[in-house]
Amino acid sequence: MIVCPNCNHQNPDSAVQCEACYTPLPATTSCPNCGAKVQADASFCGQCGFNLKAVSASQQREAVNVAGAPAIGPQASAAEPVGAAEPDPLPESQPVPSMIVEPKLAESEAPSPDADSSEVVESIAVPPPGVAATPVEAPVAESVAAMAQRHPAEGGRTQLQQQTGRLLHAQTNTLIELPQNLAVVHIGKPNDRIPPDVDVSGFPNSEIVSRIHADIRIEGDAYYIEDVGSSNGTYINNLPLPIGNRHRLRSGDRIGLGKGDKVTFLFQLS
Repeated sequence: MIVCPNCNHQNPDSAVQCEACYTPLPATTSCPNCGAKVQADASFCGQCGFNLKAVSASQQREAVNVAGAPAIGPQASAAEPVGAAEPDPLPESQPVPSMIVEPKLAESEAPSPDADSSEVVESIAVPPPGVAATPVEAPVAESVAAMAQRHPAEGGRTQLQQQTGRLLHAQTNTLIELPQNLAVVHIGKPNDRIPPDVDVSGFPNSEIVSRIHADIRIEGDAYYIEDVGSSNGTYINNLPLPIGNRHRLRSGDRIGLGKGDKVTFLFQLS
């Protein structure tokens, strides 16, 4: 079935415009993994959950590699001009004369090698008569230590805290923390194919929820939900979520599993 993007009417696979509002329908294609009909702009297959964007990206990379591959063999040598002149060497940079003039001590002022170290320090630190004394800067290590004492580190290294998602069951006020070690969180009821990570079989009216109902995909700090072929559909803020499309969840979004708003979760970030 092709869902109309204007009025959400379900049309047969062969339809090109909506039977209800006559809006042009999006094109469909086949899933390369299971062969099911999906919308051409869909990101994931509604039957098997196959990532359709990854296939199109790989096809584009292969096309670029074929179109932009360098020539090899005789063609490459023929493309190069014969006897091309080599570029002139760059002129060597001339050394820049140093503008810093280091004062030389007279033989009478130079400290003797046998002089005591304290005398050497004194002779350097004490200016000659008639010359104003210049304050001696503290060593770098002492200045760094003093700055560390004046501005101590608060809490050590800064750490970024990642927000975690959770679901609040609206009918029973039950809070479910989403596992952070999974890239895909399966929502449904116990089955032999894909065991659910969020089991709703214990909640009231769970009979309207499919065993394999919806998936929440975690990509960094973003959470996306998609319907994976449920019988009664998935609703975001009371609007149906078409199969094969996904919705980025934001704090406060209302997720309805099945019709009638009987099994409802509120998405939260903490």
